[in-house]
Amino acid sequence: MQRSTAMQFGLLALVWGSSFLFVKIALSEMLPGQVVFARLVIGALTLMLLAVWRRPRLPQTLAGWGHLVILGALWCAVPFNLFAWAQQQVASSLASILNATTPLMTAVAAWLLLRERAGASRWVGLVLGVVGVVVIVEPWRGGVGGTVWGQLGCLGATACYGLGFAYYRRFVVPLQLSALATALVQVGSAAVLASLALPFSGWYAAVPSWPVWGALLALGALGTGAAYVWNANVANAWGPTRASTVTYLIPVVGVLLGVLLLAEPLSWAEPIGGLVVLTGVAVVQGRWSLRSLLASRVDVGPTRRDDE
Repeated sequence: MQRSTAMQFGLLALVWGSSFLFVKIALSEMLPGQVVFARLVIGALTLMLLAVWRRPRLPQTLAGWGHLVILGALWCAVPFNLFAWAQQQVASSLASILNATTPLMTAVAAWLLLRERAGASRWVGLVLGVVGVVVIVEPWRGGVGGTVWGQLGCLGATACYGLGFAYYRRFVVPLQLSALATALVQVGSAAVLASLALPFSGWYAAVPSWPVWGALLALGALGTGAAYVWNANVANAWGPTRASTVTYLIPVVGVLLGVLLLAEPLSWAEPIGGLVVLTGVAVVQGRWSLRSLLASRVDVGPTRRDDE
């Protein structure tokens, strides 16, 4: 079971890391709202086929359905639209780096919504995360231009993910639904929400080429269909906070694909800021303690390791 969960965790990093590349390809011929609607419909259809085979137990109460609709908005409809809109202005590699702030957003949401205690190490990690984001955004290069607005759009999306993880833990976990049932209702409701927003996000008759269709199928069937089953499995097995650390690996995949396949430029600030963000994430998640960081800073010799 542990090996299966770890494998699904790795697949999540690979699929979600490449999703930024696929979104960029789809945006070359489609509007952001169209890309989001297409990936959600394809994802919902994929999950429906799985549901016909597995026949999962769906929510038994109206409140249960409502919680999953809200989760669909927080984990799919809103952040997908924000990322698609933002990637018109920022590179896919940069979007994947900013996606690494999700565990920081999750920690803040857990503190606000779940009243989790925030010790000194967590606050230091959050400050490091903010510093890393500032380095990535590079505000010293000028005023708030289109690129910065795109970066803020990415951060808005990760804030939704963070709220979604906290909401999942508080309201969805007690429903004791299978991963497939959770993903099916979540993605299906998000597809309905995306269809309602489509007329307001602009429209024109798009005739996608085969590469764009391939990108949409990968986004929908894998990144939005199968991946949300894997994500629910990992969250159930490891807990939402540990599950959100998949964003440690997503920037690595996203940056490599963006630079190698799309020839996207990479400034010094992006990898340096990304490393600072990941350091903050590691501190927030308890991978490194404040004591160990200070000990390594002053080099006082061998110290006791603070195991979790």
